[in-house]
Amino acid sequence: MRLLPLSALVSTALVSTSLVLAAQAHAAPGTVIDNANGYTLVAGDRLVRFASLAFDANGRIVAVGTAREVAAKAPGFTHVDVGGKTVLPGLVDAHGHVFGLGEIATGVELYSATSLDGAVKAVAGFAGANPQRGWVVGNGWNQETWKLGRFPTAKELDAAVADRPALMRRVDGHAAWVNSRALALAGITKETRDPAGGKIERDAQGNATGILVDAAMDLVNRVLPRPTEAESRAALDGALAMLKGMGLTSVHDAGIGVGADRLYRAYADAGKLTTRVYAMIGDTAADFDQLAVKGPLKSYANDLYALSSVKLFADGALGSRGAALIQPYSDAPHTHGLLFYDDAAMRARMAKAMKAGYQVNVHAIGDAGNRQILDGYAALLKQYPAAGLRHRIEHAQVVAPADIPRFAQLDIIPSMQPTHATSDHNMAEQRVGKARIAGAYAWRTFLKQGSRIACGSDFPIESPNPFQGMHAAVTRQDMQGRPAQGWYREQAMTVKEALRCFTLDAAYAARQEDVLGSLEPGKWADFIVTDRDLFAVPPAEIGRIGVLETWVGGRQVFKR
Repeated sequence: MRLLPLSALVSTALVSTSLVLAAQAHAAPGTVIDNANGYTLVAGDRLVRFASLAFDANGRIVAVGTAREVAAKAPGFTHVDVGGKTVLPGLVDAHGHVFGLGEIATGVELYSATSLDGAVKAVAGFAGANPQRGWVVGNGWNQETWKLGRFPTAKELDAAVADRPALMRRVDGHAAWVNSRALALAGITKETRDPAGGKIERDAQGNATGILVDAAMDLVNRVLPRPTEAESRAALDGALAMLKGMGLTSVHDAGIGVGADRLYRAYADAGKLTTRVYAMIGDTAADFDQLAVKGPLKSYANDLYALSSVKLFADGALGSRGAALIQPYSDAPHTHGLLFYDDAAMRARMAKAMKAGYQVNVHAIGDAGNRQILDGYAALLKQYPAAGLRHRIEHAQVVAPADIPRFAQLDIIPSMQPTHATSDHNMAEQRVGKARIAGAYAWRTFLKQGSRIACGSDFPIESPNPFQGMHAAVTRQDMQGRPAQGWYREQAMTVKEALRCFTLDAAYAARQEDVLGSLEPGKWADFIVTDRDLFAVPPAEIGRIGVLETWVGGRQVFKR
């Protein structure tokens, strides 16, 4: 399920926010949520039902249980009747890009483009409506859904906009489609060499065609104007409005810099951070050197913000054939994809973060990328013992079956995105073939060996709606019910497992399970009220469950 136009979703969320009950809660010793059809997971993997939930004026849970049990522990508290609606722990997305989610509202929306012609028309329409923009930027194209059998070209984008540079990011964020003007501004010519970890697509004569894969995108990004402070604030406002409306009380932001860190702290101080953020510093370069001066920030403003991990990249994505494979691509035998760094360079980055006490979270999609990072962890953990840091591999998408047990042996968390499987099923097996697909999107295999999967969406590449993620996890189908029997259904999760990977196990992956992820005394009162019962609806309907209310730390931040 690809991301819906942000403007429509944001407008719904923006008009729905209410703080009335929050004011009531803080006027009394606390608040009791009554008449709830409540569910929470607790230690020992037990699913517990409850009718009432009490939290104090500081937003900490006091009691969970029957109405009588809770009332006895919450004298003088304000009571709020939710009318038998379902109450769940606040949901956690373990891998997203918050500012990226907000920024797509300001550019060309290509997620819904079903053909090259449709994409060109969308770009032309946007360019015509925004003549003041120096660059025309968009997101979401996917040549696989266009059935082109090739990438689009700069000349085709020139037909939409030729007077200004244009840059359209692929749906996976690992390739850019640029026009001739952008190629010229970036100085990309026939003589320009492919950068390490990147590829410039070329025609038979060696000329750049307009497609830049992975690190080659930096050639254009370096001449792309940076967002202004006002644009960044607008992006953050839009993303937060959307996230709270979908029941996400916490997200792991996979790769930020100094500017984002500054805004997150300011929003937390001002009470504007309506979704908790567990951020990862993007790479170990200049921003890391500046942000890591005082060491990992484990908690800021009552756990609204944390900055104690680092995001690195091993390879690219499967759709653009940038994911690094041990053997060549089944549908492109001339390429193995791209490792961003050789082993020594990658380990140097990992070691720098580990030495400073940071959790290391590495993007690895192909089996060669995953093996490189597993080998790196195996070597470095002897030198820098984990000390509870719970290092991760982000995506762990195509893993050699022989390497899957190494996640458990090395205690590495697979941070996975269920909707990737249901979006990729139309091309993944073509890319890797029948044998390698056995280690791809292999949730059941990981769970069976005892791995804790931290689930996310990789928004804005996919929809941030966590119920669509749970739907994909349980059915192995997209929101249109394809394929009919589920794609490799034997790797599906149960409903309880799907809830766990978007709550307790996602919190565990951020070392926050003592304060988040379940509704238990002492934890923050992060919870949602939904219009349907997750455990009663048919699996096919899970992705259509709607959020009625979202509470963060005992404060109601959203009401539909």
